[in-house]
Amino acid sequence: MTRYKLTIAYDGTKFHGFQRQPDMRTVQGVIEKALSKMTKGTHVEVYGSGRTDAGVHAFGQVIHFDYPGQMPAISMLKAINSLMPLDVIVKDSEIVDENFHARFGVKRKTYQYRVDCGYYTDPFKRFYTGHYQYPVDVDKIKLALQDLEGEHDFTSFAASGGVIENKVRTIYSATVKYVASENELIFEFTGNGFLYNMVRILVATLLEIGNGRRDVHDFLRLFEVKDRQEARGTAPASGLYLKEVFYE
Repeated sequence: MTRYKLTIAYDGTKFHGFQRQPDMRTVQGVIEKALSKMTKGTHVEVYGSGRTDAGVHAFGQVIHFDYPGQMPAISMLKAINSLMPLDVIVKDSEIVDENFHARFGVKRKTYQYRVDCGYYTDPFKRFYTGHYQYPVDVDKIKLALQDLEGEHDFTSFAASGGVIENKVRTIYSATVKYVASENELIFEFTGNGFLYNMVRILVATLLEIGNGRRDVHDFLRLFEVKDRQEARGTAPASGLYLKEVFYE
């Protein structure tokens, strides 16, 4: 058995998330189906660095699997890509030590979130951005992002469907930039881990701060109250991208 580490990108629009589900089209399911063809029917279990929900995209999702037999990493990349649908691509392939684990070896991740600021929903962006039609003060958002950095209890920013009890996470970097040519806000968050829907809830809160509906330093209050109902909103899945996963 040979362990392969692959970096993949996908358009999540037509997927019911990354994780395999019965009778649902998922990223894990598509890749395992391709591997089954390559092994002539032998099931190969694929492990991801984490789950992404339905409609969420990825530039740099990382997976690993143990393949019966061995081929050069570049041959594995070409073989799988020849069997991929148009909304998935393998960007990189390498043979790794048997101790490597795509999920348990993760040290930090970077997520990107794109917001279309046009008044009307752009039909060509609707699957790839969130949408916020109200005016925002980017300087207020930048101030608020400073309060996110560091170790905090993110209970107020965890969706009810999550099962992880420890809600303490460390955010190493949180940024936003406005791209005038696209009329978009682009957020990026790098941390040691993220709770279920956490980035989407953070973005919804930041947009309300930028619009003046919340105090600039409302994150400090939300960390203390530990109440999901106080954060309220969740930005759409369509604007979220898993950008990069980091290991030792």
